Amino acid sequence: MAGEGNSTLRSRDEDEGLGAGFFFKLAGVCVLGGIVALILFLIFSRAVYAWGFFGAFLVGAALLLLFGWYFDRRNPRA
Repeated sequence: MAGEGNSTLRSRDEDEGLGAGFFFKLAGVCVLGGIVALILFLIFSRAVYAWGFFGAFLVGAALLLLFGWYFDRRNPRA
């Protein structure tokens, strides 16, 4: 055939895949996410121990409201 002599053309069956780097990065993101979740859980459990469930949820809601206010100030609707 016409494309047999050209080594730069590949068939669709010879796909190399995503590569090892992609999976290493994915594993790193998963490990980092687990560490962040653990730290957030430890902070929340300490808040529950110190202030009870209602106080911990109030502090969490206040932090989420503060984040929302900051995000809206940085990204106004045009």
